[in-house]
Amino acid sequence: MLALLLMGLYMAPCCQSSESHQEIIETLMDHVLVLRVPHDLPTTIDVPLICGEAHHNQEVFWKKNGVEPSPALQGNNITVPVLEMDGGNYTCHLRSTGQYLNHTLVLVQLYPDNHTVILEKKSHEEGHIHCWALNYEGSFHCSWTRTHYRSNAAVVLVKAERKSENISCELNTDGSRIDCQDADCQYKEEQHRISITVYLRSYWRLEAYTREFFLRDIVRPEQLPSLREAEGGVFSWNYPDSWEKPCTFFRLLFQVKIVHHRDSCDAIDHIRLDTTEATTYEVNIKTKKYVFCVRAQDKFTNGPWSNWSQYVVNKHRASR
Repeated sequence: MLALLLMGLYMAPCCQSSESHQEIIETLMDHVLVLRVPHDLPTTIDVPLICGEAHHNQEVFWKKNGVEPSPALQGNNITVPVLEMDGGNYTCHLRSTGQYLNHTLVLVQLYPDNHTVILEKKSHEEGHIHCWALNYEGSFHCSWTRTHYRSNAAVVLVKAERKSENISCELNTDGSRIDCQDADCQYKEEQHRISITVYLRSYWRLEAYTREFFLRDIVRPEQLPSLREAEGGVFSWNYPDSWEKPCTFFRLLFQVKIVHHRDSCDAIDHIRLDTTEATTYEVNIKTKKYVFCVRAQDKFTNGPWSNWSQYVVNKHRASR
């Protein structure tokens, strides 16, 4: 695979300003060039392309997005003007047979603020990428949601690393989630954050989204299993099977909430709200109809809470 060694600084010929303005052409990966241009100024940038040193003495012609342009683009080395967001996929071919030889995908990224429109923002804290882990074994997951008008945007590249060391990640089939495995020891104190950068393109527009975090900040226990009620209003539950053992080292804190029988566990109003480190809790209230709710978080990090587990009590009938 031929390396595309095309990185440099280019002046915007249409900028009418006394101050010089520079656009940057960068190689994102093999066969992919990124033009970083200001979002508030019209630009036309001349981009140099090379079919490849192996084709230096051959008659070569080019296509843009599968169509031969007029006037024709010919030669092993060419320069193409890119107007604002009008990038494209440039392929070079043998003149004699039309055989495909090489290609360069030219994308445009607005600079310096990235000016994002492809992904929906999850929250102010998380930004556009939501990440979570079930424990400290190094496996974690990140997901994102495309906006309605950019639903066909494609993932170009995902970079995951901790202190310049790459982390292995696998992209799911619809390009909306990655599953990663960090090799760091689960008993080792984290000194450096994990950094995730997702590059997506909509037509020829490229956007980069980055999320940084410690694993301890995203560990969210699974929903508590085996919630049950014994005689005397004593409820009990288990640690999730996915949580680390021994539990004496990886302890969980449990939040218990009792709400009115027609309310959900997320209701603001409640009959009782308490925390405990035990996996049992005795309910001593007068009402015979209520919902018992319990969830967990890492005791030592105050990380995200698990989803609620609930048990509905209705006089002499009960259901989970």
